Amino acid sequence: MSFEHLTLEPQWLDALAALGFEQATPVQRRVIPAHIAGSDGIGLAPTGSGKTLAYGLSLLQPLHHVPLQGRSVYALVLVPTRELAQQVSHVLVDLIKGVRAQADTPLRVVTAVGGASINTQLMGLRGGASVLVATPGRLLELIDKDGLDLTDLRYAVLDEADRLLDSGFEDELKAIQQALRATCRTWPHTWLFSATWNTGIDALASGWLREPLRIEETAGLVPTPPITQRAIAVDERRRASLLLQLIKTQEWKQALVFVATQYAAEHVADKLYNNFKGTKIYATAFHGGLTLSQRTQRLQEFKDGKWDVLITTDLAARGIDIAGLPVVLNYDLPRSATDYTHRIGRTGRAGVAGLAISFVPPAARKHFDLIQQRNALALGVEVLPGFETTDLADAPVAEANNDTGGLDPAGGVKGKRMSKKDKLRAANNAASVNHTASPDTTDDASH
Repeated sequence: MSFEHLTLEPQWLDALAALGFEQATPVQRRVIPAHIAGSDGIGLAPTGSGKTLAYGLSLLQPLHHVPLQGRSVYALVLVPTRELAQQVSHVLVDLIKGVRAQADTPLRVVTAVGGASINTQLMGLRGGASVLVATPGRLLELIDKDGLDLTDLRYAVLDEADRLLDSGFEDELKAIQQALRATCRTWPHTWLFSATWNTGIDALASGWLREPLRIEETAGLVPTPPITQRAIAVDERRRASLLLQLIKTQEWKQALVFVATQYAAEHVADKLYNNFKGTKIYATAFHGGLTLSQRTQRLQEFKDGKWDVLITTDLAARGIDIAGLPVVLNYDLPRSATDYTHRIGRTGRAGVAGLAISFVPPAARKHFDLIQQRNALALGVEVLPGFETTDLADAPVAEANNDTGGLDPAGGVKGKRMSKKDKLRAANNAASVNHTASPDTTDDASH
Protein backbone atom coordinates (compact mmCIF):
# COMPACT_ATOMS: atom_id res chain seq x y z
CA MET A 1 0.00 0.00 0.00
CA SER A 2 1.33 3.45 -0.87
CA PHE A 3 1.34 6.35 1.60
CA GLU A 4 -1.32 8.08 -0.53
CA HIS A 5 -3.95 5.81 0.98
CA LEU A 6 -3.17 7.01 4.50
CA THR A 7 -4.36 10.18 6.25
CA LEU A 8 -1.37 12.25 5.15
CA GLU A 9 -1.47 15.73 3.67
CA PRO A 10 0.09 16.41 0.23
CA GLN A 11 3.23 18.11 1.56
CA TRP A 12 4.08 15.05 3.65
CA LEU A 13 3.51 12.72 0.72
CA ASP A 14 5.87 14.86 -1.35
CA ALA A 15 8.46 14.81 1.45
CA LEU A 16 8.26 11.00 1.66
CA ALA A 17 8.67 10.69 -2.10
CA ALA A 18 11.72 12.97 -2.03
CA LEU A 19 13.24 10.76 0.67
CA GLY A 20 12.64 7.64 -1.41
CA PHE A 21 9.73 6.19 0.60
CA GLU A 22 7.14 4.73 -1.79
CA GLN A 23 5.31 1.92 0.01
CA ALA A 24 4.13 1.95 3.61
CA THR A 25 5.11 -1.00 5.79
CA PRO A 26 2.32 -2.95 7.54
CA VAL A 27 2.93 -1.22 10.86
CA GLN A 28 2.86 2.21 9.19
CA ARG A 29 -0.46 1.43 7.50
CA ARG A 30 -2.11 0.79 10.86
CA VAL A 31 -0.31 3.18 13.21
CA ILE A 32 -0.39 6.41 11.17
CA PRO A 33 -4.20 6.75 10.76
CA ALA A 34 -4.88 5.72 14.37
CA HIS A 35 -2.20 8.00 15.79
CA ILE A 36 -3.26 11.03 13.75
CA ALA A 37 -6.89 10.40 14.80
CA GLY A 38 -5.80 10.95 18.40
CA SER A 39 -6.00 7.42 19.77
CA ASP A 40 -3.64 6.04 22.38
CA GLY A 41 -1.97 2.87 21.23
CA ILE A 42 0.38 -0.03 21.74
CA GLY A 43 2.55 -0.98 18.80
CA LEU A 44 4.09 -4.45 18.95
CA ALA A 45 6.29 -4.96 15.92
CA PRO A 46 9.64 -6.52 15.08
CA THR A 47 12.76 -4.41 14.77
CA GLY A 48 13.11 -2.78 11.36
CA SER A 49 9.35 -2.59 10.73
CA GLY A 50 9.26 1.19 10.19
CA LYS A 51 7.78 2.30 13.50
CA THR A 52 9.98 5.42 13.81
CA LEU A 53 8.68 6.80 10.54
CA ALA A 54 5.15 5.80 11.57
CA TYR A 55 5.08 7.77 14.80
CA GLY A 56 7.32 10.51 13.37
CA LEU A 57 4.79 11.38 10.67
CA SER A 58 1.96 11.08 13.19
CA LEU A 59 3.60 13.62 15.50
CA LEU A 60 4.81 16.12 12.91
CA GLN A 61 1.74 16.48 10.67
CA PRO A 62 -0.62 17.70 13.45
CA LEU A 63 2.06 20.13 14.66
CA HIS A 64 2.87 21.41 11.17
CA HIS A 65 1.34 24.87 11.76
CA VAL A 66 1.64 25.13 15.55
CA PRO A 67 3.86 28.13 16.39
CA LEU A 68 6.62 27.72 18.96
CA GLN A 69 6.60 29.86 22.06
CA GLY A 70 8.79 30.17 25.15
CA ARG A 71 10.12 26.83 26.30
CA SER A 72 7.00 24.91 25.33
CA VAL A 73 7.29 21.30 24.14
CA TYR A 74 4.36 19.81 22.22
CA ALA A 75 5.51 16.24 21.67
CA LEU A 76 7.86 14.04 23.71
CA VAL A 77 9.68 10.90 22.53
CA LEU A 78 11.38 8.88 25.27
CA VAL A 79 14.08 6.41 24.21
CA PRO A 80 16.51 4.24 26.21
CA THR A 81 19.86 5.26 24.68
CA ARG A 82 21.69 8.28 23.39
CA GLU A 83 22.33 6.57 20.07
CA LEU A 84 18.65 5.80 19.49
CA ALA A 85 17.78 9.40 20.38
CA GLN A 86 20.13 10.62 17.65
CA GLN A 87 18.71 8.12 15.19
CA VAL A 88 15.10 9.13 15.86
CA SER A 89 15.98 12.83 15.65
CA HIS A 90 17.64 12.31 12.25
CA VAL A 91 14.46 10.70 10.88
CA LEU A 92 12.33 13.59 12.16
CA VAL A 93 14.71 16.26 10.87
CA ASP A 94 14.84 14.67 7.42
CA LEU A 95 11.03 14.73 7.26
CA ILE A 96 10.93 18.37 8.32
CA LYS A 97 13.54 19.31 5.72
CA GLY A 98 11.42 17.62 3.06
CA VAL A 99 8.36 19.65 4.02
CA ARG A 100 10.31 22.87 4.48
CA ALA A 101 11.49 22.61 0.87
CA GLN A 102 7.85 23.25 -0.14
CA ALA A 103 6.58 25.65 2.51
CA ASP A 104 7.52 27.39 5.75
CA THR A 105 6.86 25.51 8.96
CA PRO A 106 7.78 26.20 12.59
CA LEU A 107 8.51 22.50 13.18
CA ARG A 108 11.62 22.01 15.29
CA VAL A 109 13.26 18.99 16.95
CA VAL A 110 15.46 19.15 20.05
CA THR A 111 17.52 16.21 21.30
CA ALA A 112 18.37 15.91 25.00
CA VAL A 113 20.73 13.15 26.13
CA GLY A 114 23.40 12.65 28.76
CA GLY A 115 27.04 12.86 27.81
CA ALA A 116 26.40 16.18 26.08
CA SER A 117 26.29 19.66 27.57
CA ILE A 118 23.02 20.24 29.41
CA ASN A 119 23.58 23.99 29.09
CA THR A 120 23.56 23.67 25.30
CA GLN A 121 20.31 21.71 25.51
CA LEU A 122 18.78 24.29 27.85
CA MET A 123 19.70 26.98 25.34
CA GLY A 124 18.14 24.94 22.55
CA LEU A 125 14.87 24.69 24.45
CA ARG A 126 14.57 28.43 24.96
CA GLY A 127 12.92 28.73 21.58
CA GLY A 128 10.55 25.85 22.27
CA ALA A 129 10.35 22.50 20.51
CA SER A 130 7.74 20.80 18.38
CA VAL A 131 9.27 17.46 19.40
CA LEU A 132 11.73 16.73 22.19
CA VAL A 133 13.58 13.41 21.82
CA ALA A 134 15.10 12.54 25.19
CA THR A 135 16.50 9.85 27.41
CA PRO A 136 14.79 9.57 30.83
CA GLY A 137 17.68 10.70 33.01
CA ARG A 138 18.38 13.85 31.03
CA LEU A 139 14.67 14.72 30.78
CA LEU A 140 14.38 14.62 34.57
CA GLU A 141 17.45 16.89 34.84
CA LEU A 142 15.81 19.37 32.47
CA ILE A 143 12.59 19.24 34.49
CA ASP A 144 14.51 19.80 37.75
CA LYS A 145 16.24 22.83 36.20
CA ASP A 146 12.90 24.19 34.97
CA GLY A 147 14.38 24.07 31.49
CA LEU A 148 11.18 23.30 29.57
CA ASP A 149 7.46 23.89 29.70
CA LEU A 150 5.27 20.78 29.40
CA THR A 151 1.98 22.57 30.08
CA ASP A 152 0.76 22.19 26.48
CA LEU A 153 2.26 18.77 25.77
CA ARG A 154 -0.04 17.02 23.28
CA TYR A 155 1.74 13.77 22.41
CA ALA A 156 4.10 11.29 24.05
CA VAL A 157 5.85 8.21 22.66
CA LEU A 158 7.65 5.53 24.68
CA ASP A 159 9.93 3.89 22.13
CA GLU A 160 11.71 0.58 22.85
CA ALA A 161 9.59 0.34 26.01
CA ASP A 162 10.96 -3.10 26.89
CA ARG A 163 14.49 -1.74 26.72
CA LEU A 164 13.52 1.27 28.86
CA LEU A 165 12.50 -1.14 31.62
CA ASP A 166 15.38 -3.56 31.03
CA SER A 167 17.85 -0.69 31.44
CA GLY A 168 16.49 0.10 34.89
CA PHE A 169 14.44 3.20 34.04
CA GLU A 170 11.27 2.16 35.85
CA ASP A 171 11.70 4.74 38.64
CA GLU A 172 12.60 7.48 36.15
CA LEU A 173 9.50 6.74 34.08
CA LYS A 174 7.34 6.95 37.21
CA ALA A 175 8.93 10.29 38.11
CA ILE A 176 8.34 11.61 34.58
CA GLN A 177 4.73 10.42 34.70
CA GLN A 178 4.21 12.27 38.00
CA ALA A 179 5.78 15.42 36.56
CA LEU A 180 3.48 15.30 33.53
CA ARG A 181 0.38 14.79 35.68
CA ALA A 182 1.38 17.79 37.77
CA THR A 183 2.13 20.01 34.75
CA CYS A 184 0.12 19.13 31.63
CA ARG A 185 -3.26 20.76 31.09
CA THR A 186 -4.52 17.53 29.61
CA TRP A 187 -2.86 14.12 29.53
CA PRO A 188 -1.03 13.69 26.19
CA HIS A 189 -2.10 11.17 23.57
CA THR A 190 0.44 8.42 24.15
CA TRP A 191 1.82 5.51 22.16
CA LEU A 192 4.04 2.75 23.42
CA PHE A 193 6.21 0.70 21.06
CA SER A 194 7.92 -2.54 21.95
CA ALA A 195 9.27 -5.69 20.32
CA THR A 196 8.23 -7.83 23.29
CA TRP A 197 5.43 -7.97 25.85
CA ASN A 198 5.58 -8.91 29.52
CA THR A 199 4.03 -7.96 32.86
CA GLY A 200 6.36 -4.98 33.20
CA ILE A 201 5.30 -3.54 29.85
CA ASP A 202 1.67 -4.24 30.73
CA ALA A 203 2.00 -2.23 33.95
CA LEU A 204 3.77 0.59 32.11
CA ALA A 205 1.02 0.75 29.50
CA SER A 206 -1.74 0.86 32.12
CA GLY A 207 -0.14 3.89 33.74
CA TRP A 208 0.42 5.88 30.54
CA LEU A 209 -2.32 4.89 28.09
CA ARG A 210 -6.08 5.39 27.99
CA GLU A 211 -8.14 2.73 26.23
CA PRO A 212 -5.30 2.02 23.84
CA LEU A 213 -5.56 0.37 20.48
CA ARG A 214 -3.32 -2.68 20.26
CA ILE A 215 -1.52 -3.08 16.96
CA GLU A 216 0.45 -6.29 16.71
CA GLU A 217 1.72 -6.30 13.17
CA THR A 218 3.75 -9.00 11.48
CA ALA A 219 1.90 -9.19 8.15
CA GLY A 220 4.22 -8.64 5.23
CA LEU A 221 7.27 -9.29 7.39
CA VAL A 222 9.18 -12.46 8.07
CA PRO A 223 7.73 -13.74 11.41
CA THR A 224 11.14 -14.91 12.61
CA PRO A 225 14.04 -12.75 11.46
CA PRO A 226 15.84 -14.61 8.66
CA ILE A 227 19.03 -15.05 10.65
CA THR A 228 21.26 -18.05 10.17
CA GLN A 229 22.72 -18.84 13.60
CA ARG A 230 25.99 -20.72 14.07
CA ALA A 231 28.14 -21.64 17.07
CA ILE A 232 31.86 -22.37 16.73
CA ALA A 233 34.05 -23.97 19.38
CA VAL A 234 37.35 -22.17 19.90
CA ASP A 235 39.90 -21.77 22.68
CA GLU A 236 39.78 -18.32 24.25
CA ARG A 237 43.34 -17.43 23.26
CA ARG A 238 42.62 -18.24 19.59
CA ARG A 239 39.44 -16.23 19.14
CA ALA A 240 41.19 -13.26 17.51
CA SER A 241 42.91 -15.54 15.00
CA LEU A 242 39.63 -17.27 14.15
CA LEU A 243 37.84 -13.95 13.77
CA LEU A 244 40.55 -12.69 11.44
CA GLN A 245 40.34 -15.87 9.33
CA LEU A 246 36.56 -15.71 9.09
CA ILE A 247 36.60 -12.06 8.02
CA LYS A 248 39.09 -12.83 5.26
CA THR A 249 37.78 -16.18 4.00
CA GLN A 250 34.07 -15.32 4.20
CA GLU A 251 34.66 -11.90 2.60
CA TRP A 252 32.22 -10.15 4.91
CA LYS A 253 31.60 -6.60 3.79
CA GLN A 254 30.85 -5.55 7.35
CA ALA A 255 30.57 -7.19 10.76
CA LEU A 256 29.43 -6.14 14.22
CA VAL A 257 31.43 -7.96 16.90
CA PHE A 258 30.27 -8.06 20.53
CA VAL A 259 32.70 -8.26 23.44
CA ALA A 260 32.23 -8.13 27.20
CA THR A 261 34.29 -5.08 28.20
CA GLN A 262 35.54 -1.75 26.95
CA TYR A 263 39.13 -3.03 27.22
CA ALA A 264 38.27 -6.03 25.03
CA ALA A 265 36.68 -3.73 22.43
CA GLU A 266 39.88 -1.70 22.13
CA HIS A 267 42.14 -4.77 22.30
CA VAL A 268 40.34 -6.79 19.61
CA ALA A 269 39.97 -3.78 17.32
CA ASP A 270 43.70 -3.13 17.63
CA LYS A 271 44.53 -6.79 16.89
CA LEU A 272 42.48 -6.73 13.71
CA TYR A 273 43.71 -3.35 12.54
CA ASN A 274 47.36 -4.19 13.17
CA ASN A 275 47.33 -7.89 12.33
CA PHE A 276 50.34 -7.69 9.95
CA LYS A 277 49.15 -10.89 8.28
CA GLY A 278 47.91 -9.54 5.01
CA THR A 279 45.22 -7.04 4.08
CA LYS A 280 44.52 -4.55 6.85
CA ILE A 281 41.15 -5.01 8.56
CA TYR A 282 39.61 -1.61 9.20
CA ALA A 283 38.26 -2.24 12.70
CA THR A 284 37.36 0.25 15.42
CA ALA A 285 35.98 0.11 18.96
CA PHE A 286 32.57 1.38 20.09
CA HIS A 287 31.71 1.56 23.80
CA GLY A 288 30.54 3.76 26.66
CA GLY A 289 34.06 4.91 27.49
CA LEU A 290 34.10 7.05 24.35
CA THR A 291 32.59 10.50 24.29
CA LEU A 292 29.18 10.94 22.71
CA SER A 293 30.71 12.73 19.72
CA GLN A 294 33.25 9.93 19.25
CA ARG A 295 30.53 7.27 19.32
CA THR A 296 28.32 9.24 16.96
CA GLN A 297 31.18 9.68 14.51
CA ARG A 298 32.31 6.06 14.60
CA LEU A 299 28.81 4.70 14.19
CA GLN A 300 28.15 6.97 11.22
CA GLU A 301 31.48 6.03 9.66
CA PHE A 302 30.60 2.34 10.09
CA LYS A 303 27.22 2.91 8.43
CA ASP A 304 28.99 4.75 5.61
CA GLY A 305 31.31 1.79 5.05
CA LYS A 306 34.50 3.48 6.25
CA TRP A 307 35.02 0.71 8.81
CA ASP A 308 34.80 -3.01 8.06
CA VAL A 309 34.32 -4.16 11.64
CA LEU A 310 32.82 -2.45 14.69
CA ILE A 311 33.90 -4.04 18.00
CA THR A 312 31.31 -3.12 20.59
CA THR A 313 30.06 -3.77 24.09
CA ASP A 314 26.34 -4.31 24.70
CA LEU A 315 25.91 -0.56 24.24
CA ALA A 316 24.97 -1.36 20.61
CA ALA A 317 22.82 -4.42 21.31
CA ARG A 318 19.55 -2.55 21.08
CA GLY A 319 18.06 0.40 19.29
CA ILE A 320 20.72 0.97 16.65
CA ASP A 321 19.65 0.38 13.07
CA ILE A 322 22.47 -0.47 10.66
CA ALA A 323 20.85 -1.06 7.29
CA GLY A 324 21.84 -4.30 5.59
CA LEU A 325 24.29 -5.42 8.28
CA PRO A 326 25.24 -8.95 7.13
CA VAL A 327 27.00 -10.39 10.19
CA VAL A 328 26.87 -10.23 13.98
CA LEU A 329 29.47 -12.17 15.95
CA ASN A 330 29.56 -12.89 19.68
CA TYR A 331 33.29 -12.82 20.46
CA ASP A 332 32.28 -13.00 24.13
CA LEU A 333 28.98 -14.70 24.87
CA PRO A 334 26.26 -12.42 26.23
CA ARG A 335 25.42 -12.55 29.91
CA SER A 336 21.81 -13.61 29.35
CA ALA A 337 19.51 -15.23 26.84
CA THR A 338 17.67 -11.93 26.38
CA ASP A 339 20.92 -10.13 25.55
CA TYR A 340 21.65 -12.84 22.99
CA THR A 341 18.37 -12.03 21.23
CA HIS A 342 19.07 -8.31 21.32
CA ARG A 343 22.56 -8.75 19.90
CA ILE A 344 21.68 -10.95 16.96
CA GLY A 345 18.73 -8.67 16.19
CA ARG A 346 21.19 -6.15 14.76
CA THR A 347 21.27 -8.31 11.61
CA GLY A 348 18.37 -9.87 9.72
CA ARG A 349 16.39 -6.64 9.90
CA ALA A 350 13.28 -5.80 7.88
CA GLY A 351 13.31 -9.16 6.13
CA VAL A 352 16.93 -8.95 4.95
CA ALA A 353 18.84 -12.16 5.69
CA GLY A 354 21.68 -12.08 8.19
CA LEU A 355 24.24 -14.30 9.91
CA ALA A 356 24.89 -14.56 13.65
CA ILE A 357 27.94 -16.48 14.92
CA SER A 358 28.86 -17.21 18.53
CA PHE A 359 32.31 -18.24 19.70
CA VAL A 360 31.98 -20.94 22.36
CA PRO A 361 35.14 -21.64 24.39
CA PRO A 362 35.02 -24.94 26.31
CA ALA A 363 34.74 -23.06 29.61
CA ALA A 364 31.59 -21.32 28.37
CA ARG A 365 29.85 -24.36 26.88
CA LYS A 366 27.42 -24.81 29.79
CA HIS A 367 26.47 -21.16 29.65
CA PHE A 368 25.85 -21.37 25.91
CA ASP A 369 23.69 -24.44 26.42
CA LEU A 370 21.57 -22.42 28.86
CA ILE A 371 21.25 -19.56 26.34
CA GLN A 372 20.06 -22.10 23.78
CA GLN A 373 17.59 -23.58 26.21
CA ARG A 374 16.12 -20.19 27.08
CA ASN A 375 15.78 -19.30 23.38
CA ALA A 376 14.53 -22.74 22.27
CA LEU A 377 17.59 -23.24 20.05
CA ALA A 378 19.34 -26.46 19.12
CA LEU A 379 22.53 -25.32 17.41
CA GLY A 380 25.36 -27.76 16.94
CA VAL A 381 28.71 -26.35 18.06
CA GLU A 382 31.04 -26.60 15.07
CA VAL A 383 34.75 -27.35 15.19
CA LEU A 384 36.68 -25.78 12.32
CA PRO A 385 39.83 -27.43 10.93
CA GLY A 386 42.92 -25.93 12.48
CA PHE A 387 40.97 -24.58 15.48
CA GLU A 388 40.34 -27.77 17.44
CA THR A 389 40.00 -26.93 21.14
CA THR A 390 42.41 -27.97 23.86
CA ASP A 391 41.17 -25.87 26.79
CA LEU A 392 39.43 -27.64 29.68
CA ALA A 393 35.70 -27.22 30.14
CA ASP A 394 34.19 -25.59 33.20
CA ALA A 395 33.75 -27.67 36.33
CA PRO A 396 30.10 -27.83 37.50
CA VAL A 397 29.05 -24.69 39.36
CA ALA A 398 27.79 -25.80 42.75
CA GLU A 399 25.82 -22.64 43.42
CA ALA A 400 24.00 -22.64 40.08
CA ASN A 401 20.39 -21.64 40.54
CA ASN A 402 18.19 -24.40 39.13
CA ASP A 403 15.12 -22.18 39.25
CA THR A 404 16.69 -19.84 36.72
CA GLY A 405 18.27 -22.50 34.56
CA GLY A 406 21.76 -21.88 35.91
CA LEU A 407 21.69 -18.14 35.22
CA ASP A 408 21.47 -15.73 38.09
CA PRO A 409 18.06 -14.05 38.59
CA ALA A 410 19.33 -10.75 37.20
CA GLY A 411 20.33 -12.40 33.95
CA GLY A 412 24.10 -12.53 34.43
CA VAL A 413 26.55 -15.39 34.26
CA LYS A 414 27.03 -17.13 37.58
CA GLY A 415 30.49 -16.64 39.00
CA LYS A 416 31.30 -13.65 36.78
CA ARG A 417 31.84 -10.08 37.89
CA MET A 418 28.65 -8.03 37.88
CA SER A 419 28.21 -5.68 34.94
CA LYS A 420 27.05 -2.11 35.41
CA LYS A 421 23.58 -3.14 34.29
CA ASP A 422 23.45 -5.95 36.86
CA LYS A 423 24.65 -3.55 39.56
CA LEU A 424 21.87 -1.16 38.52
CA ARG A 425 19.31 -3.96 38.80
CA ALA A 426 20.65 -4.91 42.23
CA ALA A 427 20.44 -1.27 43.34
CA ASN A 428 16.86 -1.01 42.12
CA ASN A 429 15.93 -4.22 43.93
CA ALA A 430 17.51 -2.91 47.12
CA ALA A 431 15.66 0.38 46.72
CA SER A 432 12.33 -1.41 46.35
CA VAL A 433 13.00 -3.32 49.57
CA ASN A 434 14.34 -0.45 51.65
CA HIS A 435 12.08 2.25 50.15
CA THR A 436 14.94 4.69 50.55
CA ALA A 437 17.84 4.88 48.12
CA SER A 438 17.20 6.01 44.53
CA PRO A 439 18.68 3.78 41.79
CA ASP A 440 22.15 4.29 40.43
CA THR A 441 21.91 5.51 36.83
CA THR A 442 25.52 5.47 35.76
CA ASP A 443 25.21 2.81 33.03
CA ASP A 444 26.22 3.65 29.45
CA ALA A 445 22.59 4.22 28.48
CA SER A 446 21.40 5.94 31.64
CA HIS A 447 21.02 9.50 30.31
